[in-house]
Amino acid sequence: MQVYSVAQITGYLRDILESDALLADVWISSEISNMSGSSAGHLYFTLKDEASQMRCVLFNRKRLSVDIENGLAVVAHGRISIYEVSGAVQLYVDMIQPTGLGVLNMEFERLKAKLAEEGLFEPSRKRPLPAFPEKIGIVTSPGGAVLHDITNIISRRYPVVELVLAPTTVQGESAVPGIINALNALNDRGDIDVIIIARGGGSIEDLWAFNDEKVARAIYSSKAPVISGVGHDTDFTIADFVADKRAPTPSAAAELAVPHRDEIETHIGSYIATMAASLSNSIERGRQHADELYATASNQVNNEISVNIERLRGQELKLDSLSPMATLERGYALVQSHANGEVISNISQVERGDMITVQVSDGQFNSRVTGSKKGLQAWMKDFPSNSH
Repeated sequence: MQVYSVAQITGYLRDILESDALLADVWISSEISNMSGSSAGHLYFTLKDEASQMRCVLFNRKRLSVDIENGLAVVAHGRISIYEVSGAVQLYVDMIQPTGLGVLNMEFERLKAKLAEEGLFEPSRKRPLPAFPEKIGIVTSPGGAVLHDITNIISRRYPVVELVLAPTTVQGESAVPGIINALNALNDRGDIDVIIIARGGGSIEDLWAFNDEKVARAIYSSKAPVISGVGHDTDFTIADFVADKRAPTPSAAAELAVPHRDEIETHIGSYIATMAASLSNSIERGRQHADELYATASNQVNNEISVNIERLRGQELKLDSLSPMATLERGYALVQSHANGEVISNISQVERGDMITVQVSDGQFNSRVTGSKKGLQAWMKDFPSNSH
């Protein structure tokens, strides 16, 4: 015979209770009694009716959206487990509302608060929509008016885009897996720029698939940004809060997904005008720059010419000082043979009686050689003296 400890049995009961799908997600309608609080902010109370009662705990009273008190009829949501220290079965409450709001409304508020706390609605994680999408995925019923309206609006506004339908039921038991599979199929393609998830208006029961937690997480996990266009203006679903963009209607979702062709033409005209003005300004700046470069180059060329002219003048003066005529002007003469024009540079080239031509600064004359003396010393010796 096997003997168990109390802890083993309470642990076994806890595992059984927490593995039960019903007890893990349960709504209970009853009346509050024996309510008390702790310094940590937890609330302890009992839910009771005519036949029975259940202990409850709500951790962190800040999660309460309403004030509760003893005697108040409420509907509470939570999970049932066992508190092993005392061995008591109790409801671990995560949401509580006064009776009369309706279970679906309360479930909506509960899931909304849960997902908001997890950050699924955080504005900072929402992605911008592409300005010029090439492919748009559509998750909706293939036979409804919603698809017809979306197609007409997009084809009129932006006919170049390709629409890819991922058909699904949008109401009833098959809607939740259908919507999730459609979203996954579009994301698996890898070429979808934005996804529209849409259906027409209806009651909260009709729209309930778009309040499902699994659908919300599929939208959150989408690779492409998602536009939610579910219901009418006053309808809000969990899908609206988690989507990257919420549209009040399916038609508005189509308008958000694409630009209007008139807007594109206006933008193109504006871009052309801006580019033309920019080009004109660039040309004008270039022309001014060219004028500046021309003026600078002209000044440099003129300066170079002036410098070179001065250099040439200097060379001209040097050449003039070395020219034969300048030498002749200083009293020297050029002597040539009259017979053959040979320049006479020494006395061995002439003999007595030879005719010579003498060139001086202002002309020439002929002469005959009557004698010669060699050397400058001999010439100076015969030169008349000025001594007294």
